[in-house]
Amino acid sequence: MRGAALAALLVLAAGTARAESTVRFWYHFDNPDNPVASLVARFEAAHPGIKVEAENIPWNSYYDNLYTAIAGSNAPDAAMVKLFAQPRLVEMGALEPLDDRIAGWDGKADLQDDLLKINGGPDGHQYYLPVQYVVSYLYYRTDLFAEAGLQPPKTCEDFAKAAKALTRDTNGDGQPDIWGFGFRGGKGGYDHWGPFVLSAGARFEKGGLTSQQVIAANTWLVDLYRNQKLFPPSAPNDGFQEIIAAFQQGRTAMTIHHIGSSAGMVKALGDKVSAVPVPECNGGRWTSYGDESLAVLSSAEDKDAAWKWIAFLASGDANVEFNKATGQLPVTKSGAANWTLHEKRFVDATVQSLPFAHSLPAVSQTADFVNTVWPAAMQRALTGEITPEQMMREIEQLYAP
Repeated sequence: MRGAALAALLVLAAGTARAESTVRFWYHFDNPDNPVASLVARFEAAHPGIKVEAENIPWNSYYDNLYTAIAGSNAPDAAMVKLFAQPRLVEMGALEPLDDRIAGWDGKADLQDDLLKINGGPDGHQYYLPVQYVVSYLYYRTDLFAEAGLQPPKTCEDFAKAAKALTRDTNGDGQPDIWGFGFRGGKGGYDHWGPFVLSAGARFEKGGLTSQQVIAANTWLVDLYRNQKLFPPSAPNDGFQEIIAAFQQGRTAMTIHHIGSSAGMVKALGDKVSAVPVPECNGGRWTSYGDESLAVLSSAEDKDAAWKWIAFLASGDANVEFNKATGQLPVTKSGAANWTLHEKRFVDATVQSLPFAHSLPAVSQTADFVNTVWPAAMQRALTGEITPEQMMREIEQLYAP
């Protein structure tokens, strides 16, 4: 009897050892003082059969390391991922489809509407589970709008009228010293351009950027600067620091960015700043979506355990804790409803913008578009070196030579 009992205990112990799974998780946080360790402890306490090994990979080498690990059959079981990498990861066969798991997940109903659609895979499958996000919206100076008796613009026509009314000469020298809109013509400014031009039905393919409607939209935007002079003279070269400083100093009445800059805005301006979704233009709407998601790698030894870990990070107060460290927004409706890290008006403007939020094409050409082609073409169009039509043809040539 004693031998039988010992044998039973040995079998039970062996079964317990086999039941413990290890999930190797890769993530990237700029700040090493982040909540992942505490989240791992919480998760492991609730899932005693699963151990999480979380490794913070430097951002500058994150994807080089990930692609190399996949090719070398040493990929993590789960990882943080961005949309631009999804087509390549799918092509490599590196991602586990999550369609069935998401469909049966209790947390699905709490996800913000449109997030799964935005993060959908190139082949129609769902590989990404969102964990944080931002969306660009229109900042406006409530004090300047009140002085002019204006409401924040809802359409391109409203926008142009407001920008014209708000562009003023207050020092009596015959030249404006306050401009209606702070346009980011330098690197990174495509999300200022997109709401006014990509909303015209633009597509990053042959003929998709050079249609009559898209060229007319770009011509309209360039005209606001060149002929109507509703943007500061520095607009062709202005970057993030310049547009934010001009807005905070009252030299511009509107600009575009996301919730990541809202704390600085409130610190500088208090209730003199608010935000609304970008205006509807050309019969459509387009604004820039900034993403971060989670994925289960197809090589994971225990895919169910990896799924449980990423689902934990994307739900409830775990997602809130995660995003308090990143400064982005939680992906849950409950998290947004009780969010205190940013002022409610900026959270509302972000959530209201999700139905028409987009990311740039997840193809290799997009890096060149963002870093070199768009800034150079935009600056030359604003200064009159090329026409708005030539600008669009140059961009289309990048995507469809």
